[in-house]
Amino acid sequence: MNLAGRLTLGFATVGVAVSAAIGGLSFVATDRSLDTETRDRLMDATANLAHGVLPEGLPARTDGPDGDADADDPSASPTGTVPGHGYGSGLVLAQLLSANGTASGVDGLPVRLPVDDDDRAVARASVDHDLHFREVTVGDDHFLMLTRSRGHGAGAVQVARNLSDSRAVLTRLAGSLLTIALVVSVAAAVAGFFLARALTRRLVQLTGVAERVSATGRLDVDVPADGADEVGRLGAAFDAMLARLARSKDDQQRLVQNAGHELRTPLTSIRTNVSLLRRADELSADERGAVIDDLAGEARELTGLIDELVELATDRRADEPEQPLDLVATADRVAARAGRRSGREVHVSPTAGGADAVVVRGRPQALERALTNLVDNAIKFDRAGTAPVEVVITRRARDVRVEVRDRGPGIATEDLDRVFDRFHRATSVRSLPGSGLGLSIVQEVVAGHDGAVFATHRDGGGAVIGFTLPGSRFQPGSYPG
Repeated sequence: MNLAGRLTLGFATVGVAVSAAIGGLSFVATDRSLDTETRDRLMDATANLAHGVLPEGLPARTDGPDGDADADDPSASPTGTVPGHGYGSGLVLAQLLSANGTASGVDGLPVRLPVDDDDRAVARASVDHDLHFREVTVGDDHFLMLTRSRGHGAGAVQVARNLSDSRAVLTRLAGSLLTIALVVSVAAAVAGFFLARALTRRLVQLTGVAERVSATGRLDVDVPADGADEVGRLGAAFDAMLARLARSKDDQQRLVQNAGHELRTPLTSIRTNVSLLRRADELSADERGAVIDDLAGEARELTGLIDELVELATDRRADEPEQPLDLVATADRVAARAGRRSGREVHVSPTAGGADAVVVRGRPQALERALTNLVDNAIKFDRAGTAPVEVVITRRARDVRVEVRDRGPGIATEDLDRVFDRFHRATSVRSLPGSGLGLSIVQEVVAGHDGAVFATHRDGGGAVIGFTLPGSRFQPGSYPG
C-alpha cells in the first residue's frame, strides 16, 4: 500500500476510533442517567406510597366498580406472581408487602410483582431506610422494582417502573450513534484521501525527479520546492543538493580538462628531450647537460602539478582538526624554508599592536600551505631578486590581514580578479614555470576559514597578494581586552 493509501486508512481508523469512543461514552452516560432518574422516581414513589399517596402511572382498573379482585387474587399467595386480570402492564406497578411477606394490591389493583426472600427481609426491617433494587419481569415487560421498608416491622412498599421506554431510548441512541460513526468514518476516509493526495503530491513529484536523475544521470532538472512546510523544505534541500552536485561535476570536468591541458606542456617537453637524448652521441657535453637539466626541471614541474591536482581533487584539508596557531611563527617557518630552497631573503614583519604573536583558531597545515604558496608565488615572479619578499601580518580590530609583498613585474589590472582562478596564468608569465593552481589552493584554504583573498598593485612596483581572517578566528584570551 502506498503512502496515500496508508494515510487514508489511518484517517478512517482514527475516525472510527473517535466515533466509537464518543459513542460509547455517550451511551454509557445516557444509560447511567436514565437508571439514576428511574431510581430517583422509584424512591419518590415509594416514599409517597408509604404515606398513602398513589404513584402516578398506575394502570386503570377494569375489574368492576367495587374494585374486588379476582377469585385468583394472589394476595393470599406468598409469591404474588400471577398476572393481573385486565389491568395491563402500565408504566408503574405498586403493591404492599406485610411483615410476614404477604403481598396485597394497592387501590384494589391485583398483586403482580414477584416477592423474594430479600424483599421479605426488607419488610421485616425495623428501619424505614432499608431498601432493595432489582429488575423483574412481569408478563413480557421488564421493570426495575424497589422494595422499601416502612420501618418498625410494619412491612414494605414495592413500586416498579417499566424499563421499556428507557430501553427504547437506548436502542434508538445506539442506532443513531452507529449511523454517526459510519458517517464520520466515511467522511474521515474521504477527507483523508484528498488530504493524503495533497500531502503526497509533491512527494510523488520529488520521487519522480529522483528516479529521473538516477536513470539519466542528469542534474539539470526542475525540482518542485514550493511551500514552507517540511515537504517544501525537502524540495528546497533536494534542489540545493542537485545544484551543488552540478557545480561539483562542472568543477570536476573543468579540472580534468585544465589538468590535461597543463600536463601536455611538460610531457611534450619531456618527449622532445627524450628524442634528443636518442641522438646523444651527436650532442656536445654541454648540450647533453642542458637536455638533462631541462628533463629534471620538467619532471619537478610535473611532480608539483600532480601533487597540487591530487590535493585539489581529494580536498583532505577539511579533515584536519582546528586548533590554535600563531600566524607569525608559521610565517617564520615558511620564510626560513623558502629562503633555504631559493636563496632569497624573506622577511616577516608582524604589526599586531606591538605583539609578537597573532594566535588564531584554524587548521595549521592548511594555513601553512597557503602561506607557502603565497611566498613561493612571490619568489617565482620576482626573478630579479633585488629586494626581499616581505610577509606582513597585521592584527586589526575586526580581522587579521596577511600580506605577501614582492617587487616583481606586478599584476595587470585585468588579471587582478582572476589570479586565484584554477590554471589561470597571465599572458606575461606564461613562459615561467608553474601550474596555475597555487593561488587557487590559497583561496580554498582561506574560504574554509571564513576569510577572503585579495590581490593589489604595490606602490613602487610589484604586487601585494594575501588574505584576511575574521575576528571570530582570534583565539579567546590570546590578547588583552
